[in-house]
Amino acid sequence: MLTRRLAAALLAAVTAGTALVGCSSGTEESRCDTADGIVQCAPDQRSPAPKIAGDLLTGDGRYDVSQARGQVVVLNFWGSWCAPCRAEADDLEATYQATKGSGVAFLGINVQDNRDKAVAFEEGRVTYPSLFDPASRLALALDIPPNTIPATVILDREGRIATVIRAAVTQDGLRPLVEKVAAEGSR
Repeated sequence: MLTRRLAAALLAAVTAGTALVGCSSGTEESRCDTADGIVQCAPDQRSPAPKIAGDLLTGDGRYDVSQARGQVVVLNFWGSWCAPCRAEADDLEATYQATKGSGVAFLGINVQDNRDKAVAFEEGRVTYPSLFDPASRLALALDIPPNTIPATVILDREGRIATVIRAAVTQDGLRPLVEKVAAEGSR
């Protein structure tokens, strides 16, 4: 007999593709494009992101993504202990610098980490803020299991899930995705 926790984990694994992508209706093929760990939802098929708010990693207050409504928001889930997270940090910062003038905000979300190690890791690497979420509650709210980081989620200007990337990113791969979502607001 399955334990309640194992049953919940299996159910989450089976439904994660649907819940994670944030597409609202239809078959998976009609609502999303999926390739190489990247899921993109058409604008009319996007679901709202859950509330994303918490304490800043630096301890300097709180941040709520709803404050960035009207901007594209790139959420990156990372940990100082995660080798792919370390590898993508420069690419994330370069993409942030290249797109912030187009109404794009970036927010890191540090998971399963020690605050001192996380602050030391991020210092001098990125200029955008990060939330400290050692219990991975925000990742779980987006149906991103903590063991699948790094993960990057692009929210459109209405706070809906446009793109989910379940792998480390590079500037060459991330920037066109961010620019595509950012261009939607300028039509």
